[in-house]
Amino acid sequence: MKRRKIFGFAAAATGGLAFAVYRQAPSSFWRHLANDITREVNKPATMPDPRRWPDTGIHAAWLGHSTVLVKIDGTTLITDPVFSRRAGIDLYIATLGIKRLVDPAIPPERLPKIDLVLLSHAHMDHFDLPSLRRLESEGTRVITAHATSDLLRTDRYARVDELRWGQSIQAGPLRVQAFQVNHWGARIRSDTYRGYNGYVIESGKRRVLFGGDTAMTGTFRTVRSSRPIDLGIMPIGAYNPWIRAHCNPEQAMKMVNEAGVESIVPVHHKTFMLGREPVQEPIERFLSAAGRAEDRVLVRDIGQEVHLA
Repeated sequence: MKRRKIFGFAAAATGGLAFAVYRQAPSSFWRHLANDITREVNKPATMPDPRRWPDTGIHAAWLGHSTVLVKIDGTTLITDPVFSRRAGIDLYIATLGIKRLVDPAIPPERLPKIDLVLLSHAHMDHFDLPSLRRLESEGTRVITAHATSDLLRTDRYARVDELRWGQSIQAGPLRVQAFQVNHWGARIRSDTYRGYNGYVIESGKRRVLFGGDTAMTGTFRTVRSSRPIDLGIMPIGAYNPWIRAHCNPEQAMKMVNEAGVESIVPVHHKTFMLGREPVQEPIERFLSAAGRAEDRVLVRDIGQEVHLA
């Protein structure tokens, strides 16, 4: 395989670097990988303990990147689980891709029983095959975007369902509806047919939003209803220079407001260097965008927990 073709696949491994398939010189990617080899990965400042979470209310912990562990009235789900040291092309013996800045707040072997895995799209920093293999279980369901289940070993889960925009499905006590976001779903250069979703999860009176990965769009208004969204998991990073694929913090705040979100867990920052903005910039700008309502932002660092009665 020619070097340029290898680079194209590797760059598509992460959402933030995916446009590099078309626009970035191969040499810069390889320089970045070389610098990553000797860099240490930091430990998270906080280690959540989901064993103490009760079976009532909404409880969540940001484990890193777009991976959030959520418990809604006793049902546990995880969003876009990525536990690997690198996000990229899975070669089985190693992964070719970008290296983490911070380890996951909970390693996969310490996770509680997962009832549902929720996958937004097939980019390799959201749809990590080694991590998903670790979560295979006859007691675990998966909901994913359309035309992405072929990447999974579907017979090793209880059930795998694909959703298109506007479709919904019952998963135990949870009702999950997919909605349109402004992103793209191709895992490699040619599979542009794959879907990409945001989700609203409902259980009784409780509502949780997972924004997946998105640039600015007005579609978050479509999930607003007379019932507020108790918790919104929203991406805020990797916007420089990828603003056509990822929202900036001010846009993220505008979209959660349009959706009617009350409390927010900002994600997709501080874990991988997908953009050129400084590591602390996304959360600082997001808090600034919240203004006097910054207490709505319940998580600022990897490992922090949320508890809503």
